[in-house]
Amino acid sequence: MNVPLPNLSAGQRETLEKYLPLLLIVAVGWLAARGLRKSFWSLFGMFWALRASGLLHWL
Repeated sequence: MNVPLPNLSAGQRETLEKYLPLLLIVAVGWLAARGLRKSFWSLFGMFWALRASGLLHWL
């Protein structure tokens, strides 16, 4: 996929092509970790709310 990027020199284009996949991987990893953290705390809170209400009396 060749998308022309105006106003970039050859050196800047090489740097962008070199580090863009790494930046994308880091961004996706950060978003995934953030989502897992939020999901964990939401599930943790729901577990304790259900446990305190007596619906999970066996745990």
